Amino acid sequence: MKTIIEKEDHNKKLVTDLYKALVSKDTNTMQQLLASDLEWWFHGPPCHRHYLVSLLTGSSSSSSQKSLVPNLIIGFGSIIVAEGYDEKNMVWWVHAWSISNGIITEVREYVNTSVSVTKLGFHSEDVVVGSTFRCIWQSKLCDDSVPGLILTI
Repeated sequence: MKTIIEKEDHNKKLVTDLYKALVSKDTNTMQQLLASDLEWWFHGPPCHRHYLVSLLTGSSSSSSQKSLVPNLIIGFGSIIVAEGYDEKNMVWWVHAWSISNGIITEVREYVNTSVSVTKLGFHSEDVVVGSTFRCIWQSKLCDDSVPGLILTI
């Protein structure tokens, strides 16, 4: 049985392999790594709405593919976050990939948006049950001019 760290490392490798497949337009690998009913959420300016979709479907130019090399990939269990910057188009991006049973099932795409990943915890004091929020990661590539969102895990 895999430990939590081994599972997280495996999930990070799946996402790393996906980015390599996207850059090289390796559709066979993409099909193996992505659920056929991949759920996609988008947050950002409408003009960038199809930034990732065009890469996943292979309808973008090869120069766009190269802008999809992440500066950072970090894991939070079954959620893997990647952050990058497309200098040519002045686009900061964060992708939060959800993995279930060894396959990528969901992606949340944040474009020109600052993202903070927050862990939700519960604690009990006598009869009262409360919750706490703890920021565990924050995007670093965007500037202060973009809106911010919190991704709670």
